[in-house]
Amino acid sequence: MTDLTPLTLHPSDNVAVLTARVLAGADPLDVGNPLANPVSAGHKLAIAPVAQGAAVLKFGQIIGLATTDIAQGDHVHSHNCAFSDHDQSYAIGADLDAARAAIPATAPRTFQGYARADGQVGTRNYIALLATVNCSATVIRRAAAEIEAEGALSAFPNIDGVIALAHGTGCGMASSGRGFEILDRVLWGHATHPNVGAAVFVGLGCEVMQIARMESQFGKAGTDRFHALTIQDTGGTRATIDAIKAHLRKILPQVNDITRTPCPVSALRIGLQCGGSDGFSSITANPALGVASDLLVGLGGTAILSETPEIYGAEQLLLRRAASADVAQKLISQLKWWEEYAAQGGGSMDNNPSPGNKQGGITTILEKSLGAVAKAGATPLMAVYDYAEHVTTPGFVFMDTPGYDPVSATGQIAGGAQIIVFTTGRGSAFGSKPAPTIKLATSDRLFAQMPDDMDMTCGDVVSAGVSLQDKGAEILEMIIATASGVPTKSETLGLGDNEFVPWQTGAVM
Repeated sequence: MTDLTPLTLHPSDNVAVLTARVLAGADPLDVGNPLANPVSAGHKLAIAPVAQGAAVLKFGQIIGLATTDIAQGDHVHSHNCAFSDHDQSYAIGADLDAARAAIPATAPRTFQGYARADGQVGTRNYIALLATVNCSATVIRRAAAEIEAEGALSAFPNIDGVIALAHGTGCGMASSGRGFEILDRVLWGHATHPNVGAAVFVGLGCEVMQIARMESQFGKAGTDRFHALTIQDTGGTRATIDAIKAHLRKILPQVNDITRTPCPVSALRIGLQCGGSDGFSSITANPALGVASDLLVGLGGTAILSETPEIYGAEQLLLRRAASADVAQKLISQLKWWEEYAAQGGGSMDNNPSPGNKQGGITTILEKSLGAVAKAGATPLMAVYDYAEHVTTPGFVFMDTPGYDPVSATGQIAGGAQIIVFTTGRGSAFGSKPAPTIKLATSDRLFAQMPDDMDMTCGDVVSAGVSLQDKGAEILEMIIATASGVPTKSETLGLGDNEFVPWQTGAVM
C-alpha cells in the first residue's frame, strides 16, 4: 500500500506535498488543525508555522514569501504565498567539480539509426515540405495530404512520411535582424535535420523570406536533397501542388534508399520539455528525466534544456555548474533580456505558472522553475545557445526559448534534437515532427486517465517506491528504443503536424 504521509523533500523545508487528495476536515499531519476545504494531491501543507513575510521553503529553496501568518497544517498556495525577488548574486562554477563527478562512467551503446552522408544520425526518415511564407502553407499541406492519400508511400517502407511545415510568418517583417534570423535558422535547421531525408522549400515568390536566399545556403551541391519552387513562377496554387507531388514521386526511391544500422548513442541530441506541470512534476518525472539526461551525457550524447522563463528563479542551480564564465554570462544575458521583454509587455516573469499549473499545486514561478531545472540532471552546463541555433557541443546544454511548448520544441528540433522527451502532470496532447515526442506522466492517475497519450508513468516513484535511478534508466531505454524506430504514442495518434511554431519576434509590418 502507498504511504499517504505528505512528502517532505528537504530537511530545511517548511512545507510538505500531499500524495493523495484529502477532504475537508482531514488533518493529514495530525497536528490538530483540520483543513477547512478539500486539498488535491500535489498541493502543499505547512509542516511548521510560517510568519507573514517569511520564506516558504521547498527543495531547500525559497519558492515565495508568506502573505499572511501560516499555521502548521495549513494549505499553502497562492492565497497565502506569493512570488518574491530571488538572489542574483551567483556563485558561478561553484559546483563544477561535483558536476563533473556526476557524469556516469558508462560503456558505449548503440541504437538502430539512419547514418547520413553529412555525419549526422537520424531516428526517423521524413520528407519535409517547408513553407517560406504563410502564403504557401495551404499548398504544402494539400500536397502532403494528397500524396499520402494516393498511397504513393506504400512502396517505400523506409520513409516515415511527408510532413508539411507551415507557419504564419515569412513576410510583413524586416529582411534582417533577430526575427528574420530566427525564421531562417528554423527553416534551415528542419531542412538539414538528421531525421529529414529530403526537403522542398515552397514560397509565393514576393515574400521577405526569399527562396533564392535559401537556395544560396545549400548551393549546387545540395540539389539532390533540397529542392525549391514558388507559386508565382510555377503557375498558381493547383499547378504548384501538382509540381510538388511530381517531385515527391521522383525522389521517393532516393529517400527510401537507406536502412537502419547500429549507430552510437553519443550521436543523440534530446530536447527536454515539460508542460501542464503539477505538484508531482518536481518529485517524479522531472528528476527521473534528469537521471536519464545524466546517463545520456555519460554515453556522450546531448541533453538540451530550454524554456528560459521557466528556469527563472532557479538559474543559480545551472550557473553553479557552468563550464566557463562565458557560458554563465550568456545565460545571464538571456535572462536579463527576458525580464525586459516581459516588462515591455506589461507583465512580469511570475505571469507563469498557468492556471492549470496552479490547480496542480504549483504556486509561483520560483517553485515551477526549481522543478523544471530537475530535468537537466547534475552534469556540467557545457554551452548556451540562441533559439534554433545548431547544437554542436555534447553534454548538457541550454537553448534560449519561450516556455510555450510548440515554440520551444520547434527551436530544439531546429537545433538538431532527434527526440523530444516531455514530462506532464496535467496531461498534454502534444507531438512533434520530424523528431518524435516521448511523454512521461508524473502520476499513475494521469497515466490511467490518458493512456493513448502517455508513453510511461513516473508516478510509481511515489506509488511503488521505484527509485529515481531506476526510473531514469527506464526512460533511457525508452529513448534508445524510440531512436531505433519504436513509435511513440503521439506518433501513433498522428500528432506533430500543427506543433511546428517558429518563435516570432520583432515588429509585424
